[in-house]
Amino acid sequence: MKNDSLSAVHIWEEPVVIPTYPVGAPDRNPMFLEKRVYQGSSGVVYPHPVIDKVADAKEDRTYTALFLENRYLKIMILPELGGRVQMAYDKLHDYHFVYYNQVIKPALVGLAGPWISGGIEFNWPQHHRPSTFSPVDYRLEAHADGSATVWVSEVEIMFHTKGMAGFTLHPDRAYLEITGKLYNRTALPQTFLWWANPAVHVDEHYQSVFPPDVTAVYDHGKRDVSSFPIATGTYYKVDYAPGTDISRYKNIPVPTSYMAVDSKFDFMGGYHHQKQVGLLYVADHHVSPGKKQWTWGHGDFGQAWDRHLTDEDGPYFELMTGMYTDNQPDFGWIMPNEERVFTQYFMPYQGIGYVKNATTEAAVNLEVADGKATVGVYVMAPQPALRVVLEGPDETYLDAAVALTPEAAYTHTVALPAGTDATLLTLRVLVDERELVRYTPVPRPEGEPLPDPAKAIPAPEQVPTNEELYLAGLHLEQYRHATYSPVAYYEEALRRDPGDTRNNQALGAWYLRRGQFTKAEGYLRTALRRQQKHNPNPYDGEALYLLGLTLSYQERWDEAFDAFYKACWNAAWQDTAYLQLARIASRRERWHEALTLVEQSLHRNAHGYEARHLKAVVLRKLGRTDAALAYLQETLQEDGFEFGSRYEQTLLQTGAAAEEAQTQLTHLMRGNPSTYLAVALDYYQAGLYAEGMDLLATLAPHTDQPMVFYFLAFGAQQREQPEAARHWAERGFACSPDRVFPNRLEDIGVLQTVMTLLPHDYKAPYYLGNLWYDKRQYDEAIACWEASVAHYDRFATTHRNLGLAYFNKRQQPERALASYERAFALQPDDARVFFELDQLRKRLGWSVERRYAAMQAHPALVQERDDLYVEHVTLANLLGKWDEGADLLASRRFHPWEGGEGKVSRQYVYNQLGRARRALDAHRYAEAQALLQAALTYPPHLGEGKLFGAQENDLYYELGNALEGLGDGAQARTCWQQAAVGLSEPTQAIFYNDQQPDQIFYQGLALRKLGQEETARQRFQRLIDYGNAHLHDVVKIDFFAVSLPDLMIFDDDLTQRNQAHCHYLMGLGYLGLQDSDAARRHLERVMALDAAHQGAWMHRAMLVDVEAASVPQTERRNG
Repeated sequence: MKNDSLSAVHIWEEPVVIPTYPVGAPDRNPMFLEKRVYQGSSGVVYPHPVIDKVADAKEDRTYTALFLENRYLKIMILPELGGRVQMAYDKLHDYHFVYYNQVIKPALVGLAGPWISGGIEFNWPQHHRPSTFSPVDYRLEAHADGSATVWVSEVEIMFHTKGMAGFTLHPDRAYLEITGKLYNRTALPQTFLWWANPAVHVDEHYQSVFPPDVTAVYDHGKRDVSSFPIATGTYYKVDYAPGTDISRYKNIPVPTSYMAVDSKFDFMGGYHHQKQVGLLYVADHHVSPGKKQWTWGHGDFGQAWDRHLTDEDGPYFELMTGMYTDNQPDFGWIMPNEERVFTQYFMPYQGIGYVKNATTEAAVNLEVADGKATVGVYVMAPQPALRVVLEGPDETYLDAAVALTPEAAYTHTVALPAGTDATLLTLRVLVDERELVRYTPVPRPEGEPLPDPAKAIPAPEQVPTNEELYLAGLHLEQYRHATYSPVAYYEEALRRDPGDTRNNQALGAWYLRRGQFTKAEGYLRTALRRQQKHNPNPYDGEALYLLGLTLSYQERWDEAFDAFYKACWNAAWQDTAYLQLARIASRRERWHEALTLVEQSLHRNAHGYEARHLKAVVLRKLGRTDAALAYLQETLQEDGFEFGSRYEQTLLQTGAAAEEAQTQLTHLMRGNPSTYLAVALDYYQAGLYAEGMDLLATLAPHTDQPMVFYFLAFGAQQREQPEAARHWAERGFACSPDRVFPNRLEDIGVLQTVMTLLPHDYKAPYYLGNLWYDKRQYDEAIACWEASVAHYDRFATTHRNLGLAYFNKRQQPERALASYERAFALQPDDARVFFELDQLRKRLGWSVERRYAAMQAHPALVQERDDLYVEHVTLANLLGKWDEGADLLASRRFHPWEGGEGKVSRQYVYNQLGRARRALDAHRYAEAQALLQAALTYPPHLGEGKLFGAQENDLYYELGNALEGLGDGAQARTCWQQAAVGLSEPTQAIFYNDQQPDQIFYQGLALRKLGQEETARQRFQRLIDYGNAHLHDVVKIDFFAVSLPDLMIFDDDLTQRNQAHCHYLMGLGYLGLQDSDAARRHLERVMALDAAHQGAWMHRAMLVDVEAASVPQTERRNG
């Protein structure tokens, strides 16, 4: 579809070669990361497999690229990488107006692992999108008006909602129009957000452009707030006082997110002041309130991430734009069969500086200073007769007739009368009398308080009312909170009032989503008893609708029919309840009734695509072929990826038309088993098993996905074809169980059917156990896995899963260890299982020596994974094998997970410090000095940069000691002064950018060196006081945590961890006060609680010096 006419947009598909760093294979093991915090909400990744390895060497790879081009712009889209815009090029100004990364260089940033920077990423139903690195469906459209659209589409596999993006260029417009379509094709309400994520090249000249009414910005979850653009307080642990412009890249030293608070403008963007070019985004702020900037920061830490993500294209801002969301996390609800359609515009601009307002037709800037007003106008299409008007209440200062095109901007400066109030000026750009854009300066009130940050939800027993308990639980569900359960809030409400309608309905819905249909029914009937006590026709029909669903899943069709019909008495549920009724009528082969019911659904919601598909099916069943084909064509005009409708075309057409329809369907569906199952399920839900099976049978020769065959077996069983059912079940059983992670509610009945058909099939209960565990139905999961082992005890992954469940859910650590040992014995090449086994041994208090020996016995596995390798380094360091640790660190390039930074650099510093202390011990002061100075800079191969403001009291203290040994007292004193600086109040150090409280110990030692003994003793006493005060705290994870990678495998005892932390601080305090008995008692208690506590290992060695030497020697000789 390439068109050489300048009046039309060129659209085409072609292969492109891009240098690419490969990624590892997806892990075979299911990842149940229940308490993982990711971007402020749940980091659950199941049913996606995790990829946690990226290569160090690139290779050329060919990608399918989709292009759009007009006289102004050239756009490249990569459907194999999530449908992202990889390139957006401004031809007029030779400028990539979004970041063009010339390599595909994944880093471990995504929910499931690999993520790449640059271009425009599209994040839904959460941020970052789980499938951002996965292929999507695509199609190309050329339009009669000369415009063209690339469509990409996906039915995501976590919640089974559908998302589409249409990228359109128009012949004479210098913008990229993006139409988003989100559709909930499930039977339950789902949560979602949409953030388009354009990146832009930045340097010291770049500034983000937020609307002029943005005076404050929020952090993730609105947990913190800053003034904007001039920050005056502490934000992300950086003190910006007395005032720093945080819209400029050069002023942000650390990783930083901020999101605009309550803007009434429809744009945002960014501008390069030296190159005088930038990016603008335009969308209606009523549906697009989200305006966010993210940066890794310009410091060493950010530069390390730049190296992870590109070879030569440098740092970037992300200027994210949210639809139906203004924060991360900030989820909304999308109802069953609901479609959301919205439009976003991205465009380059140049020459006018910091834009004050923009539309899809023009952008303006107005700068007032020194008695002058400078006007800037840029247009997105040729405007031969433009008027630019600057006026005040009583006077017009500029009224210029201008001919403009996107090739160049218009700027003009006019003098203003003395004392002119800039806020009374208005700049307007018009064509005839039609206003393209206007701007009146926004007053910035002085002294206005910042909005309050969000507050954590209190514990259930502390919530005063049942209404608030319900709303708290709903919030936790809606925002997908990682560590707080809504069930506790709903149950507390029912403890107070067992008949509460809202909380019974909420629990019913919660159990329905988790496949506990009988339990859900009980709660829903309780909710309805009170709801209908006085009002048999309730105001809200949701409980009736949900009851209908629970009955449907139990195949109690008559009761379900009644419940759905009563739900239809309420308008809000008519479209989806009538669809369910039509499906039941279809099961009964009452085609006229089914047609009437599905048309009732469509009367309420003409864009209910499953209803549209079912209507075409019913028309076919009624023999109305022409009407069905015409209706299918209408549907496909609205959604070209409505695969059920495309499949219906293949059933209705004949000859060459049918073949063409089948070819097109096969091409668009890409052989994706999940897509085929989704369409087959649409048929199954209407009792149309033959059609669903026929579709799956076309995929069967080309797939090894067992669920395809199990669905075929289920269909055959429903059709009372036992031999065919067993045949298909055997085909499924023969498939590899690797990376088979079912999660649909419908999968439960399918797998249970297979377990009845094939009692010897150990894989089906394994798969069902995976599903139950993901749904947090742990007893059912364990029962399934134990049944699988009873059938066949040599499948490693089932043993691994049981080990996880026994430890986390049954509190049976020895049984968990036995299961993990068995899993590893059966699969000795599985590095992931070996890593988890080591972590379990660590949790169970295995000695460092014993764990080190296990690592030494499996060097090939240790090499496979960064996390295992870092554990090996850690163990070598703990055992004082300093040279081995140094060699290990020097011989690998590391790839940290975002949020998991600090692990490698901590071992590097620990090792340098250990070797330096060894040198000090031997009076090799120059060697110690070199090691300590090297520790202040992280080598690039570590994959981590040092955070701005990092506290390095221990290094500077020991560096002072080395310089003292070399006779340089002045420099030694300078180092001790540096070591004495920092936060003096201990805290829990949870995140990688928290100050480690043991640095306070070194503040004290440095102060003692400086002769400030009393102040030093105060530091030590604060450590003791903190430990005593907090030793018996009951610790919970921070409600607003953004990333907690350490809590990803085994449930942690945070109270025990806190006790170890408090004893450690007390041990350091007593060590500083030279009370060796008390210090030893507390440090030994730490090691009893955590055998691998590095701080305790390091400082326990100092006890020998405390007891055997004088104070100066104590401070110099640290083991």
